[in-house]
Amino acid sequence: VDASNSMTVGAPPKFDYARRVAAALAYVALANLDRVTVLPFANTLKPSLSPRRGKGQIFRVFDFLASIEPGGETDMESSFRAFAAQTKRRGLAVVISDFFDPHGYERGLKMLAHNRFETFALQICSPEEARPSIKGDLRLLDAETGEERIATVSPEVLDAYARAFEEYGRKLDDFAASIQAGFIRTLTSVPFEDLVLKVFREGRFLK
Repeated sequence: VDASNSMTVGAPPKFDYARRVAAALAYVALANLDRVTVLPFANTLKPSLSPRRGKGQIFRVFDFLASIEPGGETDMESSFRAFAAQTKRRGLAVVISDFFDPHGYERGLKMLAHNRFETFALQICSPEEARPSIKGDLRLLDAETGEERIATVSPEVLDAYARAFEEYGRKLDDFAASIQAGFIRTLTSVPFEDLVLKVFREGRFLK
């Protein structure tokens, strides 16, 4: 689960939505007697929940997810390298993130595939990120780095941004397919139950 600063954006925050998704997937896995590990990450792995098995462990998962404090920049390559090094069992690795990694998401996802993890990428974005309603002369602040940019936002700029946002998702989808990983993009405005059903329909979770 991405626990970087950018995941605090939105109403509700992307991080809260991501935690609900993680909890739902963990419940299904535990009910199926699979082992579940929850690993928050930003520029590296944060303290994680050790592997659990059995439906009764879901309350440990809930408590752990509720305790995570987001912060820091995203670095998937560093985080996933540490994960692969410390994880001896290979299985399904679900990455729940906005995938706004200034270093690029490609090397991190490739690392999972190279280490024989069956990988599923779930991109969570806010409606404000997909189609901002801002306009005029603005000072824009990067949610992770704190970097400021001065920009004049016109309807033409917003249209160009919307196209770039959609293209980013298409490239992520294409890249996931190239490494035989699953991919879904969703907005936090999508009802949680609908997203979970869509994830299950992808066929990567229920055997």
